[in-house]
Amino acid sequence: MFFIIASFLNRIIQYDYMIKREGFTLVEIMIVAAIIVVLAAIAIPNLLRPRLSANESSALASLRIISTSCESFRAMNYTYPQDLAALTSANPPYIDANLGAGTRQGYNFTYTLVNANQYTCVASPATPNITGIRIFFVDESGVLRLNDANGSPA
Repeated sequence: MFFIIASFLNRIIQYDYMIKREGFTLVEIMIVAAIIVVLAAIAIPNLLRPRLSANESSALASLRIISTSCESFRAMNYTYPQDLAALTSANPPYIDANLGAGTRQGYNFTYTLVNANQYTCVASPATPNITGIRIFFVDESGVLRLNDANGSPA
């Protein structure tokens, strides 16, 4: 008699389990999470590289703008500007306020007036290896150069 009742209860439990099963098991969820993590690990580096290249291209373009602006400023004032802010305070301004503050799209710009006829400008990543890898340099010659890690022209 006990065997018949146990068998009957077992069938009820199995039937009840099959009817009430509405969600996913923990194992299924863990497998899906592992697949998502693997796909993200593959995709994220490939998505960051174009951003880094865009920042470096923007830095080169900004150095060209600074070089051209300095030459225009010198043609009007017979000397190079004291700093980047002088290029933004002119009327009309030679460069925009962001670049005049020394930053643009992940790069910092350091302008140095050597004398009335010489200047240097270095573009370095705001966060090395994240917003950019390379350091760029321009001087009064207008030639853009790649720098070493110390910022010295190469």
